[in-house]
Amino acid sequence: MDRLSCVTGRYQPVHEQHLELFEIALRDADHLIIAITNPDPVARQEESTSAHRHLAEANPFTYFERARLLYTALADRGRAEQTTIVPFDLTRPECWPHYVPLRARQVVRAYSDWERHKAGLLADAGYRLTMLDGDPATKVSATDIRARLAGKTATWTDMVPASIAPILTELLKERAAARIGGR
Repeated sequence: MDRLSCVTGRYQPVHEQHLELFEIALRDADHLIIAITNPDPVARQEESTSAHRHLAEANPFTYFERARLLYTALADRGRAEQTTIVPFDLTRPECWPHYVPLRARQVVRAYSDWERHKAGLLADAGYRLTMLDGDPATKVSATDIRARLAGKTATWTDMVPASIAPILTELLKERAAARIGGR
C-alpha cells in the first residue's frame, strides 16, 4: 500500500506556493492527491472565517480549467505521475472518503483562521493531519493574481508557474471573446 498525502485548495489559479506545498506533502508520501475545493459553483457556501471564498469573482476558473492548470504545472515539474487530482466539495464531508481515502495524510499550511478551520474539519472527518505555519507576510495571494488578470496587465505572469501562463492567456482571450460575442 502506498503512502498518500493530500493538499486541498481552490487553486484559483495555481501559483508557486501551491507547488511548494505539494513538494512538502510528497516528502513523506509515494503519491499526492490534490483535492480541488469549490468544484461545483452551486454548492458554494458562505464561511465566516473566509468572507470571499464563496463569491463568483473569487472562483473564476472551472474545475476542469483548474485541473488542466495543475496538471500542466505538475508535468513541468516532473510530478504529474505521482499525483491524482480530484474534486473535493467541502460542503459534503460524507463524500470525502470517496475522493480522498481516510488513510491519506492531509497537509495544511495555515495562514489564516480559514485554513485552521479547514484543518479542523479534516481532522474531525478522521484524516491524519500535518499542520504547517504559514507566514502571512510572505503569502502569495491568488486574489492579487486574479485582480492582475482582470486588469489585463502583464505583471501577473511572474506570479504563476511559467508553464501555465500560456493557458491563462488563452482562457482570458476566450472569456473576452465570449463577452464581446454575448453583447
